[in-house]
Amino acid sequence: MKKYMINLFLISFVAMLLSSCGMQSIPTAANDVEAKWAEVQNQYKRRSDLIPNLVEIVKGYAKHEQETLTKVIEARASATKVTFNANQLTEENMKAFQKAQAQVSSALSRLMVSVEKYPDLKANENFKELQNQLEGTENRITVARNRYIESIQEFNNLITVPPTSWYNGMLLHLTKKPQFQVENLEEVQKAPSVKF
Repeated sequence: MKKYMINLFLISFVAMLLSSCGMQSIPTAANDVEAKWAEVQNQYKRRSDLIPNLVEIVKGYAKHEQETLTKVIEARASATKVTFNANQLTEENMKAFQKAQAQVSSALSRLMVSVEKYPDLKANENFKELQNQLEGTENRITVARNRYIESIQEFNNLITVPPTSWYNGMLLHLTKKPQFQVENLEEVQKAPSVKF
C-alpha cells in the first residue's frame, strides 16, 4: 500500500509539473505570434495596395514630380519582395523587413510634402479619400505592430522564464523571436529644435 501511495504521489507530481510547464501555453503563444505577424503583414499589404491608386491620382496633377512618384513605386516594389512567415522570424529578416517598410514610409512622406504644392490635387475627392485610407492604414499598422510586440513578449517570456521554460528546454528548444526595433535610434532620441 505504501508503494502504491508513493507511485500515485509521483505520478500526480509529474502530471502537475508537466501541466504547469507550458505543454499548451507555449504552442498557444506561438500560434498567437503567427496570427499577430499575419495581421502586421496584412496591414502593410493594405498600404501597399493603396499606393498605386495614390500615385495615379497624383500623376495627373503633378507631372513634373516624376522622380518622387518613381521613388514611391520603387520603394513599394522593394517592400513587397521582403516577405516571410512567422516561422522565419529572425533578426536579419526583421531588419530587412523594417528597412523596406521604412523606405516606403519615407517615399510616401516625400510624396505628401510635394502634394502641398498642388491645391487642386489636395481638393480632389479621390485624393482626399485615398489620403484618409492611407492615414487609417498607418494607424492600423501601428495597432497591429503593438499587438505583435505584446504577443512576442508573451512568447519570449514563456520560453525563457521558469517553469514553462523547463518544458521548452526539455522538449521544444524554441528560441526567442525578434521584436521590431526603432530605426535610427540616435535621430529619434534627439530633442527637436523649435524655432519661431
